[in-house]
Amino acid sequence: MTNSIGEIADADFILTAGTNTFDAHPIIGIKIKQAVAKGATLAVIDPRLTDSAKLAQYHLQLKPGTDIALFNGLANVIIEEGLYNKEFVEARTEDFDAFKQTVAKYTPDYVSEITGVPAETIREVARGYAKAKNSTILYTMGITQHICGTHNVFSTTNLSMLCGHIGKESSGVNPLRGQNNVQGACDMGALPVVFPGYQPIGVEANREKFAKAWNVESVPDKPGLTVGEMVEAAGKSIKAMYILGENPVLSDPDANQVIHELESLDFLVVQDIFLTETAQLADVVLPAASFAEKDGTFSNTERRVQKVRKAIEPIGNSKPDWEIICLISTAMGYPMSYDSPANIMNEIGKLTPAYGGITHERLDVCSLQWPCPAPDHPGTKFLHATTFSRGKGKFQPVEHIPPDELPDAEYPMVLSTGRRRYHYHTGTMTQRTGALEVFYPNEYLEINCADAEKLGVCDGDKVRVISRRGQVELAAQLSERVTPGLVFTSFQYPDVPINKVTNAARDPISKIPEYKVCAVKVEKVS
Repeated sequence: MTNSIGEIADADFILTAGTNTFDAHPIIGIKIKQAVAKGATLAVIDPRLTDSAKLAQYHLQLKPGTDIALFNGLANVIIEEGLYNKEFVEARTEDFDAFKQTVAKYTPDYVSEITGVPAETIREVARGYAKAKNSTILYTMGITQHICGTHNVFSTTNLSMLCGHIGKESSGVNPLRGQNNVQGACDMGALPVVFPGYQPIGVEANREKFAKAWNVESVPDKPGLTVGEMVEAAGKSIKAMYILGENPVLSDPDANQVIHELESLDFLVVQDIFLTETAQLADVVLPAASFAEKDGTFSNTERRVQKVRKAIEPIGNSKPDWEIICLISTAMGYPMSYDSPANIMNEIGKLTPAYGGITHERLDVCSLQWPCPAPDHPGTKFLHATTFSRGKGKFQPVEHIPPDELPDAEYPMVLSTGRRRYHYHTGTMTQRTGALEVFYPNEYLEINCADAEKLGVCDGDKVRVISRRGQVELAAQLSERVTPGLVFTSFQYPDVPINKVTNAARDPISKIPEYKVCAVKVEKVS
């Protein structure tokens, strides 16, 4: 996030895209409600009538996979009506002319044809966003989980720079991370193209720095593979795999193929706190300690580093992840002599400029937001106040790209997947929590009443969802939350492994699969 969570409550205009915030990020949802109560305008871009959309003054209920066209349409109105921040654009950005030329054809009427959003709604939202003193954009995986997900994100930054709504309090572009330490994992280099702190592996000075710190002759100078690419290579160029805290059998698309590829490995190690569906395929399972059994830190979606304190000793033979990794590394010939999470954090601070001033001693007093480059630095509430990391912000002209798989005669409906309020990711922990099961015991398929009538389906009937890759069965819930032709369910229930159905087509840049659009047919189970 370029802003802090608390700043959302003081925004004058909030534009959310591809995020069911009240369900998936309820704390941030509270801040949105506070802002609306103080008079802020809320505009929600979402194919579904979510709880967020019900609160919004504007619900831009677009066709799945048409976000780029919609954002280009908003920019078109702002430019044509002279509402953009000319001073900001001239002083702090580049390539505006190319962007202006690209969005010129995305008139509200043209965009309405692509997206299904009324042209006048596009005009009103564009004016509201541009004219507000403080406008913020919030987005999640409804934006990123497309074959054009990276370009979708470019669209959000294009709009914010166009209006100068970035680099100040309560104005910015704010991706809401899906789990409590996704931000921290990325910060620490759990990406194939960077070292910790987003330091590119292609820069020789970075490689030399980390090789020296880790006491090795050299470190790789070529990018590694993403999760999807690793699974695809399993049993081929990759013969063994070590999976930590991940459950790809349930979370990855085209799950039948994922299972086949994991079973093709010569050796599979899974390190987790429970015997997950993925762990059941492993040759060796390493018992990891839960969050309550270890010390360390989590870095959340607003870049806030918070200390985690052990409440109980690890149960049974389980150990904290860092201890297990150290033991295995040492046994394989590379001694790791860390003696505590505090010791590891000290190394992080030395090698990662944004974490340079963060220590466990400081975190005992309060949490800190990076960048925090020095021991006396207070942390950073919002980013890009005076400059961007590359100097000037770069407009990225992007065109509408249709989804990889569109409905046809054989598979006439679109399936989109997401999260439910009461469960977390693949349910490894929450499905074992009885209190949550009371609230949400079973998964169901949201289907529009008109579609259900055509199929002879009543509320609660069992239906079969079929794609080119697989099928699952679950109960139907008749709902006006989805438009005709669209069905929705979550990926969080092991007994409804919906990712057997989803499409593994990936964004060519981020390599994120297109979970949000998949052609299916639905039939009643007799």
